[in-house]
Amino acid sequence: MLTVEQIIAAQKAQIATLFDLSDKALASVEKLNELNLQAAKASLNEGANHAQAVMGVKDLQELVALQNAALQPLAEKAASYSRHLYDIATGIGAEFTKLAEAQAADAQKQFVSAVDTAVKNAPQGSESAVAAVKNAVSTATAAMESVQKAVKQATELAEANFNAVTATAVSAGKPTKASKAAA
Repeated sequence: MLTVEQIIAAQKAQIATLFDLSDKALASVEKLNELNLQAAKASLNEGANHAQAVMGVKDLQELVALQNAALQPLAEKAASYSRHLYDIATGIGAEFTKLAEAQAADAQKQFVSAVDTAVKNAPQGSESAVAAVKNAVSTATAAMESVQKAVKQATELAEANFNAVTATAVSAGKPTKASKAAA
């Protein structure tokens, strides 16, 4: 049975966790806003520079070359933006995961402690029931560890796939020798 002190300590820990998560979430929002502001400023500056360059064009061939030159770095910029966005999202996801794992481990310790206390106070002849409960707890613990391992592997695979797609998109956006010669 939980004591009043244990309940109060658990509530204090929950409140501290809530504020910690809120602080981390706000920090991620701040990073996202900073990223978007930087992208908007860069886009505005590039647009102004391009407009100035277009005003100085003397013929159609120069205009086509200018347009091609302006379009070439777009894939790299989009990939860079996506990568920063992905880093922000995985950072906050990792923080939440770490906290969830810590909470689960703490809950598991408390449950095992409660089971041990119940076992100590179990009446004579209940050894088979106690063994079944202990077996269920160890099976649940092993299952939880397997799930956590699978989630980590899936996350690593998703990140590797994201990196591969980003690299492919960047290389696809780069001009080939043939397109450079045509320009």
